[in-house]
Amino acid sequence: MEDLQKLRGEIDEIDREMVKLFERRMDVCREVAQYKIENGKKVLDRAREQEKLQTLGALTHSDFNRHGVQELFQQLMAMSRKLQYQLLAEEGVSGSLPFTCVDKIDRRHCRVVYQGVEGAYQQRAAFNYFGEDVSIFHMPTWRECMEAIKEGLADYAMLPIENSSAGDVHDMYDLLEEYDNYIVGEEILKIDHALLGIPGSCLSDIKTVYSHPQALMQCSVFLNAHPKWRQISLQNTAFAAQKVAEEQDPSQAAIASQDAVRLYGLDVLQQPINHDRFNSTRFIVITNRKMYEADAKKVSICFELPHTSGSLYNILSHIIYNDLNMCKIESRPIPERNWEYHFFVDFYGNLNDSAVKNAIRGIMEEAVNFKILGNY
Repeated sequence: MEDLQKLRGEIDEIDREMVKLFERRMDVCREVAQYKIENGKKVLDRAREQEKLQTLGALTHSDFNRHGVQELFQQLMAMSRKLQYQLLAEEGVSGSLPFTCVDKIDRRHCRVVYQGVEGAYQQRAAFNYFGEDVSIFHMPTWRECMEAIKEGLADYAMLPIENSSAGDVHDMYDLLEEYDNYIVGEEILKIDHALLGIPGSCLSDIKTVYSHPQALMQCSVFLNAHPKWRQISLQNTAFAAQKVAEEQDPSQAAIASQDAVRLYGLDVLQQPINHDRFNSTRFIVITNRKMYEADAKKVSICFELPHTSGSLYNILSHIIYNDLNMCKIESRPIPERNWEYHFFVDFYGNLNDSAVKNAIRGIMEEAVNFKILGNY
């Protein structure tokens, strides 16, 4: 035990010296930051950092120590960059974010587009967010909705981004990365799916069920209890209800909303049929303007990363260092570039917060094809 206490004492002494050296190093980093500010130089110099890591690794006497020293100094360099970004912000040379803060978006005098037909859950989400009297129209696909926003045919689009039980709407992430449209709000809608048939039909008549793929997934337990039923995917739950109503075939049913019952004159054969009774879908409000409400609380960003060890860790460290709470991360493959990905990250904060500005500045400098998707 005495030997252990002695060894711990030696470690404590070494640690004290390391703290002194760390603070001395950071003082020098402040001078480096000041030089870069005065001479307009970028904070990150990848070539210099890689050369430095190779040199430091060569000073060690084992592979284990080489990896350890390189990892240690990667973190020291990351801390240095964060300090420099902070000083840039204090000096007012970090640049402003190209988003306009508004007190509230105008939810009354606007035109809203959603995907599908009348009775779609997206329509209900739009009514909940903008009010029942809003000017609203629909398009067949999500891409056409994004085009309508881009071209100014609509002020806003209401589109789904994720479901609590079926997961993310992956195509929506791809469209957010592709278009210069931005998220300004969200609406969470509780989803209770109903099995709908034409008047007079019953469960024993059903042979084919139509719905959106995610709705079929959300009702899989119920559908698995009827293995002889054929399941056919359509682009929207309301399309499914419309098809059943138009064809008037008692062997067909649709999985759709209560709104579709009234609109298409169908009967409810059974409800709710989703196995998760807390089933909810998060919809996002999209516009072509770079703006955010003053009380916005969530930031969404996307970026690519160099295909190198630790690159994602280094990027996310900017969120951690600035004491921000990340609430979501997703990845999507980059077309025609095997095993490379777009990353989508949500964290809590407002674009007017200094911590958010510092984190975004750091990520922007070190990531590839960085984009702020919105603050809402």
